[in-house]
Amino acid sequence: MKYIPLIVIPLALLIHGCSQKKPTSESDETVITKKRNLRLVSLQNTATPIVGEVVIWLVDNIGQMTAGNLNIKVFDPDKLVGALEVLDAVSSGKVEMGYSASGFWMGKIPASPLFCSIPFGPNASEYQAWFFHGNGIKLYQEMYDTYNFNVKVLICGMIPPETSGWFAKEVKSLDDLQGLKMRFFGLGGEIMKKYGVAVRLLPSGEIYPALEKGVIDATEFSMPNIDEQFGFYKIAKYNYFPGWHQQTTTFELLINKDVWNSLPPHQQAIIENACQANIIRGIAKGEGSQGPAMKRNAERGVEQVTWPPEMIEAFRGSWLEVVEEKSASDPFFKKVWDDLQNFRADYKVWGDRAYVK
Repeated sequence: MKYIPLIVIPLALLIHGCSQKKPTSESDETVITKKRNLRLVSLQNTATPIVGEVVIWLVDNIGQMTAGNLNIKVFDPDKLVGALEVLDAVSSGKVEMGYSASGFWMGKIPASPLFCSIPFGPNASEYQAWFFHGNGIKLYQEMYDTYNFNVKVLICGMIPPETSGWFAKEVKSLDDLQGLKMRFFGLGGEIMKKYGVAVRLLPSGEIYPALEKGVIDATEFSMPNIDEQFGFYKIAKYNYFPGWHQQTTTFELLINKDVWNSLPPHQQAIIENACQANIIRGIAKGEGSQGPAMKRNAERGVEQVTWPPEMIEAFRGSWLEVVEEKSASDPFFKKVWDDLQNFRADYKVWGDRAYVK
């Protein structure tokens, strides 16, 4: 027993020495101890199920994984900037981060909806495959760089198919679309224009008042349990399926590029991994919560209508026309579309055989 202290003392010293190890340089110490306060402006109100919750999940996860060293404060639309000003605010450095959907920038960047939601697919699995195993993410960043936006982009959320619209009157034929005033998002809106629909792109908070005042006659927005929070069922009693225009939808995290480059690699990795966790969580909650919402809508007297096959095929044909027009007018749209189509051709070899139809 008399030799025990000779062993214990060096071990204690060793442990103490490890725990007191100093940073090897001043920069290492800064990485370990520096705390950052960042502002994030959101396109969606954080009270909105799933598409708003994504932001809360994100900042909570980042805060926990960085032990509070990245403290992100979220601002709902119009608190710092308007919903449709998120991209410009982040690029200019007015704020450090933004949460949005790239399809809202179609007026500035024609190819932007291709990274958000595409009529008639791909679905969530195939879309993720293109982003993370194909060239999707690379082209997404290239798009913002090409148009001189000073942002780093990450996919930070994804949801399953949406419904394709809430209508006050039943749509029995393509002729019934003529003259409708409708809120419609992204490339699907370009298709509806071909049938005489006056399309408006409104942020979520403006849709119900526009319906109520007759500014629009119909709207699409999202999935049933999200739409019900806005009360569309109170005015429009016909809800149409499937969401051919948005078989899946992605949400982006925009970070001012100077801010991104100032973060140490481990914090960049934490943000990237928190975003990928959000993708899983958004799809899971999205898929798991629609059935009960549809039952509630049925009890409210909502007619949940499936588009007849001939109308779906008409929409599909019009979509191919839109693709041809966009590709002819914008080289970057064509570049992204061609890359996606090449990827989908290879994926089809697998996809047509792997899944039960």
